[in-house]
Amino acid sequence: MSDDTDRSAATGDGERLYHVDGDLVPAAEATVSVEDRGFAYGDAAFETIRAYDGDVFRWDAHAARLADTCETLKLDHGITDAELKRRVDETLAANDLADAYVRLSITRGTQPGTLDPRPEVDPTVVVIAKPLPRGGVGSDPVHGGPAALQTTKTRKPASRALPAAAKTHNYLNGILARLELRVTGADEALMLDPDGNVAEGATANLFFADGTALKTPSLDGPILPGVTRTTVIELAESEGIPVEEGTYAPDAVREADEAFLTNSTWEVRPVATVDGIAVDGDGEGVAGPLTTLLSRLFDRRVEERYYDGERL
Repeated sequence: MSDDTDRSAATGDGERLYHVDGDLVPAAEATVSVEDRGFAYGDAAFETIRAYDGDVFRWDAHAARLADTCETLKLDHGITDAELKRRVDETLAANDLADAYVRLSITRGTQPGTLDPRPEVDPTVVVIAKPLPRGGVGSDPVHGGPAALQTTKTRKPASRALPAAAKTHNYLNGILARLELRVTGADEALMLDPDGNVAEGATANLFFADGTALKTPSLDGPILPGVTRTTVIELAESEGIPVEEGTYAPDAVREADEAFLTNSTWEVRPVATVDGIAVDGDGEGVAGPLTTLLSRLFDRRVEERYYDGERL
């Protein structure tokens, strides 16, 4: 159950505590070595997680994806999922956070300054948490309203070059895409794969609808298997909405009836424009009926599972 007070606002930045290598420390003192491979090379795995009423959303899915990333990196950190969950829970409790953004990172730790990693690992494990508004039914979205998408010249690399399913500290590709947006004022990149087909945003998965099905780029391409993406597909299928995972040209998104983005923090974010073209036809950025339905279903699932359905 959740009380009516906003426990997420109980701690300010100066009082916040982060979890670093098994210990809770003040945020201002939370540091890692300059020789840490996560800092030096981006040689690290991480997960962005949303907490609702003190519990993390779909922990098993996040833990599984984190394990897959570590396997890809051959990073055998030796820490159980239960211990990682304990550190996340401890961070939330120490900061008196009910609703929060959580980032869990595991690096290969400090090693000699060579590109070749040693098999023996003394990992660096960091958990940070920051307050977010309450989720669920009747909640205000965290995002800043419907998104303006802009196709970027920066493309997603092929998974054979940089495994898309691995969520690592190396986010240079997405950073370069976001830098391009400064010219247009758009707030999310629409990134293409090496063949020029739609992939995803810099920090979000993409969905769109054209009157025949709910469509999203297939994981056969360089697509991160988003936890929220999976949840939305499950919700759509439970409502009998046909879902198609395929390969799509950018025009398919520009000509769609509606589109939206998903990630752990935004949940379901409507798309207003793609390359300056109004998705909804009127340019007002109103979420389409399918986007609205799936957003409400998502909120309802969160409400039922994390707030005991108190607003239903």
